[in-house]
Amino acid sequence: ERVALQGLDALELKGRCMQIAHALMAALPHATAGQFGHACDVIEAALAPPVPVQGMSTARSDVSGGLAGWIVWPLGEFVAGAGLARPERSLQALHALTQRLTAEFSIRPFIVAHPERVFATMLHWTQDPSAHVRRLASEGSRPRLPWGLRLQSLVADPTPTLPILAALQDDLSEYVRRSVANHWNDIAKDHPGRVVRWVQENLQGASAERTALLRHASRTLIKRGHVPMLDVWGVGRPFEGQATLSLSSKQCVVGDTMTLTVDLKSGDSAPQKLVIDYAVHHVMARGGSSAKVFKGWSMTLDGGERRALVKTHSLRPVSTRTYRAGTHRIELLVNGVPCAEASFELQA
Repeated sequence: ERVALQGLDALELKGRCMQIAHALMAALPHATAGQFGHACDVIEAALAPPVPVQGMSTARSDVSGGLAGWIVWPLGEFVAGAGLARPERSLQALHALTQRLTAEFSIRPFIVAHPERVFATMLHWTQDPSAHVRRLASEGSRPRLPWGLRLQSLVADPTPTLPILAALQDDLSEYVRRSVANHWNDIAKDHPGRVVRWVQENLQGASAERTALLRHASRTLIKRGHVPMLDVWGVGRPFEGQATLSLSSKQCVVGDTMTLTVDLKSGDSAPQKLVIDYAVHHVMARGGSSAKVFKGWSMTLDGGERRALVKTHSLRPVSTRTYRAGTHRIELLVNGVPCAEASFELQA
């Protein structure tokens, strides 16, 4: 307990998880297979009943009901740290843990060390009664999972996970399908052509649920203006007409909210399907800027039509973005092509 709690309040979430995991490594005997198996038995006996998918975001540790929620993360890290040489018992433990939070981070070292065994297990898990376990098969094997160990072999070649994704793309749970879409979106960052072909093959006659999955999986390529993917969704044709972008203020402070107003005027007599996003070019610490694309609108503009679109954009700090003072440029992207821009001065 002393090791687990020392300076805990000063740490970020991941740091807290790792410190508790180190304390577990010190407290639970695990040097032999028997000791490790007993440690897993102790952990599993301490767990709460499986958490319903809709209650996952509010799951908490409960002394009377058992452990669930964020405290489960360090339990998974203990399994990954102590059980890497014992994958069979470790995967059983992760199967239990993921039903109380997630084991998507702790399963990744096992993929690196025992890829064939883990992929075979994940394929079996695609038929598991628990949506949490089915999701783990997709989420745990994402090549570029945020906060997770990057799986360089899958970045280079995602083929081993494709049977898993095929088995889950029509899963009854949106929770699972969302993970499949995010997994394909990861693949799109390194193998765009493969994702374009997959969307083409699966879009024809797709259900509303599968169409939503395919669209979410396409989002990065659409934001990048990737013409083959835009063509698949029928928005590959450049915009015919005029577009202007105006901002509610030219001077902003970090924490403000800005209003973007877009004015579109069709120059075509036929309707045009449009995907309209915008890129904010954030000032970098060492000079220059880095663009982040934000979702705007999807619409059909009738022939000769003029339309105004309004959207608010937050300048509040977030954990994944640091705002710095300076000139920020906003670029309007219509079907992936820059069509207008505006700028503002940001004060820290």
